[in-house]
Amino acid sequence: MDTHPLVSIVTPSYNQAQFLEETIQSVFDQNYANIEYIIIDGASTDNSLEIIKRSTDRLTYWVSEPDQGQTDAINKGFACARGEILAWINSDDTYQPHAVKEAVEFLNSHPEIGMVYGDANLIDEKGAVIGKFPARQTDYRRLRRGYVHIPQQASFFRASLWKEVGPLDPTFYFAMDYDLWVRIAHLAPIHYHPQLWANFRLHGSGKSVVEDSRCWPEMLRVHQREGGNMFSWLVFKAKVRPLVYGWLPMSLRIRLRRLLS
Repeated sequence: MDTHPLVSIVTPSYNQAQFLEETIQSVFDQNYANIEYIIIDGASTDNSLEIIKRSTDRLTYWVSEPDQGQTDAINKGFACARGEILAWINSDDTYQPHAVKEAVEFLNSHPEIGMVYGDANLIDEKGAVIGKFPARQTDYRRLRRGYVHIPQQASFFRASLWKEVGPLDPTFYFAMDYDLWVRIAHLAPIHYHPQLWANFRLHGSGKSVVEDSRCWPEMLRVHQREGGNMFSWLVFKAKVRPLVYGWLPMSLRIRLRRLLS
């Protein structure tokens, strides 16, 4: 077994120049050498392209062209990835320096595990920690009930599984990661490793804050595809959440995220 397998990391990007350089640097700062880094930019109109070009000598591949959004960009990135382990980090999030090394070590030591995920801080626009993502162990059965608890920023999975269940469904705008976790967990165990691996940025223009309400209908599509019925806990949460969350003003939505710890 290769103890230093190639890890492919994809960053989908569009008009996030305010945060993009920090994201890129967090990949370059990894204390694991065997990484290929791919950036798929959707023809940004800010100075994202200038930032990307400054890093071209350390990027395996990059492109800046119109696409169909984040899901399409991630699929394009993984389509040219050669790694045995895959991950994506969005252009407003960051890694901790030891994340990739520890994820690889865990997957090397547990060949039966298909995906490993760690902890993630919640950070604000300036990078200050404002909370902690509520990561916990979950599995296929609990995912089906809506207990996700997986910070996408801190997740690493085997390319062999991606070949079986990928690509991401291009009709999903928000819950494409949830859909992927369900598909992976149906085939192999997934594992929560309680180590801090990433930072999840919450800011006024981030879709996790702005368009949270779009997530639940997409999760229900996954539920129905997997044979779920209308009396499930996931359906109940999807109906109740808008009543207690969707009407909140933006400032309170962000504050609610901070209370997740």
